[in-house]
Amino acid sequence: MIRSRLMKGTVSILALMLLLAGDPLLQAGVTKEAASKYLKDVQKGNPDFKSVGKITFGPGGLLVVADPAKATITVIDTHDAGPLKKLEQKVPKVDVAVASSLGVEPAQIDIADMAVNSQSGNVYLAVNRKTDGQAAILMIDAQGKVKNFDLSEVDYIQVALPGGKDSKIRNITGVALASDRLLAAAQSNEEFANKIYSIPLPLTHGTSADIYSAETYHVAHKRWETKAPIQSFVPYSNKGKNYIVGAFACTPIAKFPLDELQSGSKVKGTSVVELGSGNRPLDMLTYESDGKEWLLTNTFRFHWKKSMYGPSKWWGVRVNMDYLDAEDINEEAARRDVKQKTGPNGIEIVDQLSGAVHIDKLQKKEIVVLRDNDGHLDLEITELP
Repeated sequence: MIRSRLMKGTVSILALMLLLAGDPLLQAGVTKEAASKYLKDVQKGNPDFKSVGKITFGPGGLLVVADPAKATITVIDTHDAGPLKKLEQKVPKVDVAVASSLGVEPAQIDIADMAVNSQSGNVYLAVNRKTDGQAAILMIDAQGKVKNFDLSEVDYIQVALPGGKDSKIRNITGVALASDRLLAAAQSNEEFANKIYSIPLPLTHGTSADIYSAETYHVAHKRWETKAPIQSFVPYSNKGKNYIVGAFACTPIAKFPLDELQSGSKVKGTSVVELGSGNRPLDMLTYESDGKEWLLTNTFRFHWKKSMYGPSKWWGVRVNMDYLDAEDINEEAARRDVKQKTGPNGIEIVDQLSGAVHIDKLQKKEIVVLRDNDGHLDLEITELP
């Protein structure tokens, strides 16, 4: 069984070893190959963001940025290809440094998302300044220094997420580069508000996306719903078929088929796991441990009280990906035992995600965590179980 992840470049085992060792010529080649495979009609200049939201990295330093205010997805070739230099130590109160770099106090910024470039180890933040709506991309290096990522003259492509004649996109809740397409999840003002967007590779500047309306069975609510958006997702493939696996508020995990769909069609998801009501998922990734593959999500508990969730309203859980093999179960989806830290088998609260506001994968079992610490945010690397 093959699980879909963000592509890391089509290089040989020997080439990959050289890449991880920091060979500059090979890194340059991977960057150029990634850009040519993924991007077409590349522009030079300022993407002119009206806002920044969800961000993620693809191969060769390609940074994907959602702009909910413009309903666009931008892919920037950052030319940040390494060598890999991990964060050397925890950075306490990184939100103070981020706010200072934008000339305001921590309460006057919104850190919309975080993404880690697994080739260089640099951490990128999508930040909106509340005082005037100014959008910025900031980078944090191995020494914990916060730097502004200059957007005035970058290589980029930008694509639009279409709405209908009377429809409007309210938010873009997730983005990811799969092996053959760019995927995005969004919420519109239509009856079928939950939208999935697909754009084939190479991504061509100025084009638009195929759009699907998604319907999901909310296990905790015991009904089919069309308005709740996918809050976080990962691409997934199984037996030659392609899916989005996404999590929703209150909190079903569902998979949606992507193959053989016509733009404008409606697609029903299959809910496979219910994590418990009163929660909103934030980020999602996959990793391997002890011969098993896990789906990991950090979650915000909006009806929180100190309990088995731990000392924070931000917590996380992992799910054995074998649960994704289920077909057409919905009402019979596995339910997490909300009175225990584990159960049923293969569904477990992850202590390393206590307080995790944003997470992203660095390599193997290592993730970078932006963690709540008494109202401030600390940045650190942690290892998953």
